[in-house]
Amino acid sequence: MQIKRLDQAPKDIIYYESWDGPGGDDLEHRMTTQHVEDVVQIFQTPLTGHYNWDYSSADGRIRKLYRLGKELNWNADFDVDWTQNFPKSEQPMDQNFNPFQGWEPFEKLSEEEKLRFGWHNLAWMLAQFMHGEQGALLVASQLASCAPTYDAKLYAASQTFDEARHVEVFTRYLQEKVGMMYPVNPNLKVLLDKILSDPRWDLKFIGMQIIIEGLALAAFNTLKLTAKDPLLKDIITLVIRDEARHVTFGVNYLEDFVSTLTQEEKEERAHFAFEACVVMRERLIATEVFTEFGWEPEQAREQVLASQIMAQFRNLLFTRIVPNLKRIGLLTDSVRPRFEELGILQFENLVDDGEIDWAELSRPLYNEAS
Repeated sequence: MQIKRLDQAPKDIIYYESWDGPGGDDLEHRMTTQHVEDVVQIFQTPLTGHYNWDYSSADGRIRKLYRLGKELNWNADFDVDWTQNFPKSEQPMDQNFNPFQGWEPFEKLSEEEKLRFGWHNLAWMLAQFMHGEQGALLVASQLASCAPTYDAKLYAASQTFDEARHVEVFTRYLQEKVGMMYPVNPNLKVLLDKILSDPRWDLKFIGMQIIIEGLALAAFNTLKLTAKDPLLKDIITLVIRDEARHVTFGVNYLEDFVSTLTQEEKEERAHFAFEACVVMRERLIATEVFTEFGWEPEQAREQVLASQIMAQFRNLLFTRIVPNLKRIGLLTDSVRPRFEELGILQFENLVDDGEIDWAELSRPLYNEAS
């Protein structure tokens, strides 16, 4: 099963009135009526829903995760200190992790332009998180209908609210603190389209709970270490708590189900998971930012791929996905060589999310976030 990669021209960046960074005086709000069709898009899905009239709990693990979700709820309006303001005159990310250091087109930029690049790069990254969270919101709402068991429906409903909160908090940070927003990356969009429009509920689980959420969890942990804004670190800490439950839910629920599939059905899902990983690796390359700064996108992409720091970063993002695929039975013999070619099979024996660390997931919410 191959997921087609899309190479579309990026739509315009949206600038908000709060953008006062370098070069901000002459920036115009680029959102016009001609772009309305790019803001609201329709997708069709042959979704098959399931009633479940048995209200007893069939799986204590899933019910306990659902209860934790209720207990550890947070409110972006009250539990985040929005009065914190990080100066636009400073780089928002640790520049030791900038893959363009020493690259001629980047070094030719003035210090002001390098600073502007730093903020655009952060805006692009956070926008992709935000778009991915909207995709997760839509998928979780589908799972509430099509997941076959009562416990899964309850958890999917609670996850839907989590994802809505994530979209809200990233949107607010981008609008109020960064001041601009990038469109959805075409590679992320094509994977979301596939997951949302596929009629099989378990493929939605695999694509969202294992691949997209697993990669996001690793990316959030990395961003928490490299971001300089204390407010952003607080937001990421809160989001990570939710995402850890979501990935754990997906692994535990899918492990039992995948074991009931035929070998042919397992192989189809294993190859889908691999193709999803390939697409998500491309999602990590900020082509739209390269275009904004007048760089040749393919040359900039090659620089990213050649950067040792970025290569390590991109691979480390799969430290949760590969062990989890092995745990649920989708790291089959036919796909193992393909994961090896990506350089990420090395992670297969790391700790997976099947064994639930209840003490970690149950930690009081405000110990870190306050």
